Amino acid sequence: MEILVFVFVFISLMIASHLIYPYGESFLKAWQKKRVEKFSPTVDRMFIRTNIKKILLIDIIGPLAAALVCFLITKIFWAAVLAAFAGLTFTNIIIKQLDLARKKKFIEQLVDGLMLLSGSLKAGLSLIQSFEALIEEMPPPISQEFGLVVRENRMGVPLEECLYKFRHRIECDELDMIVTAILVSRETGGDLTIIFSNLVMTIREHNRIISRAKALCTQGVLQGRIMIFLPVVFAYAVYQLDPSFLKVLMNDSLGRTLLIYAVISEVIGAILIMRLSKLDI
Repeated sequence: MEILVFVFVFISLMIASHLIYPYGESFLKAWQKKRVEKFSPTVDRMFIRTNIKKILLIDIIGPLAAALVCFLITKIFWAAVLAAFAGLTFTNIIIKQLDLARKKKFIEQLVDGLMLLSGSLKAGLSLIQSFEALIEEMPPPISQEFGLVVRENRMGVPLEECLYKFRHRIECDELDMIVTAILVSRETGGDLTIIFSNLVMTIREHNRIISRAKALCTQGVLQGRIMIFLPVVFAYAVYQLDPSFLKVLMNDSLGRTLLIYAVISEVIGAILIMRLSKLDI
């Protein structure tokens, strides 16, 4: 009898999977297409030459890994489910961090790039030829961005439009000043070598002020992060030393209410700390 039940259940599962598979496959393809359309512009803008499907693997591995780690630590099914949903954001976080790191490196290269452009213009080269010299001498990402400007210009796109696109791709104050100076100089005239030299001093002073402000805010940011994680670490330590202290909160209705209130207060406090410690210059 048990064998017949097993065979019946096995056949039923096979039939059900055969019926559900086409719908699951179409849903998976639609989901992959949507994710590719979302990530492709950012990945292409960073000049990352990789198969986008490799990046999509993070969407699959991230939630599974987060759920597994959370379940091994907490042994709570619903916590693992929540961790799996949180794992869906791993790809967005990774791509965003790569983009921020690339933008930071580009800004750090701007001073050297401006000095190279100024020297090339003093040597008698045109602006496009100066861009080409920068592409040959400087490493990525600045060489990649100026290389795209030159390639677009060679394909017939006006230089002004290329510079507008350049400024839109990497949104930062330093590049905005450079592009504005070039555009104004092309319309009204002016010595770009002198303008670039002044911009170098301006950007250096701007970076010095930002570095000093970040150094002054480091203590507040560190204190805020400690205050965010301290209650969680303290609760875990108490639970490891004597679980009965926290069982009162979990088993009693008033304790659960206080625990929910504490979690909500912790989240609100974390948001306020991050907002107040954020440096915006």
